[in-house]
Amino acid sequence: MSLVTMTEMLATARDDKYAVGAFNIVDYNSALAVVRTAERLKAPVIVQTSVKTVYFWSAGTIASWMKEIAGGSPVPVALHLDHCKELNVIRTCIDAGWTSVMIDASAKPFAENLATTKLVVELAESAGVSVEAEMGRIVGVEDDIFVAEQDSHLADPDEAITFCEGLNLAAFAPAIGTAHGVYKGEPKIAFDRLEEIARRTGVPIALHGGTGLADDVFRRAISLGAAKVNISTAIKYVFIDGFVDYHTEHGQYEPLKPLGAQYERLEQVISRNISLFGGKGKAA
Repeated sequence: MSLVTMTEMLATARDDKYAVGAFNIVDYNSALAVVRTAERLKAPVIVQTSVKTVYFWSAGTIASWMKEIAGGSPVPVALHLDHCKELNVIRTCIDAGWTSVMIDASAKPFAENLATTKLVVELAESAGVSVEAEMGRIVGVEDDIFVAEQDSHLADPDEAITFCEGLNLAAFAPAIGTAHGVYKGEPKIAFDRLEEIARRTGVPIALHGGTGLADDVFRRAISLGAAKVNISTAIKYVFIDGFVDYHTEHGQYEPLKPLGAQYERLEQVISRNISLFGGKGKAA
């Protein structure tokens, strides 16, 4: 199976009350761990890349990894560009082979956010690529973009209806109280707002800031319309810790062994989250 868009996988997940795990990769090893774990669990999956990861490796390099890793995969795999504000990067990734992109113009005034999103939807649709958009501001750090708590605000349901109307979005990411990075206290999730926006827009909801949320928070959010859950910070932690912990314990300078340990730690986190979100067996 070649790489697919998010459109069908998220619509199916929303209707069947589970969510697809969207994992931010760092390199070939982490990309391999995401896809192979999804295959083992017979689950659809989304491989996400940040803009800084695209800059580091190049779009062509990452696309070549994914075509090799997922080109013959028996499960649906989408390659998604996460939190992108730059139209030139979106165009580059679409041309390279990304099957989905996120335009994040949420820092702009409503009308400008909507106009920018419409432009990206038109660009993506002409290439057969799906789109995710964001409204409201989600606190924390994502791709080196910091949003202070006092600068964040929750998405307004009426504005969400206006925003999504006429746009062919695969996923919509309204700010509902989650945060990027590590939580510094008990997050206050506006479940009522999530439910209303999901019901009134009819668009699968993307839950950002997934790392650190309690299991029951995930389950409730998914039951109310969250069909995509982003996991980024947890991947970063085990990516580093898996390698460093192995070297600390064994003191060897054979790179393939700590890389193997890193892969195992990544697989554990990815597997747990896919199962928690209800995706296991959904690609069977």
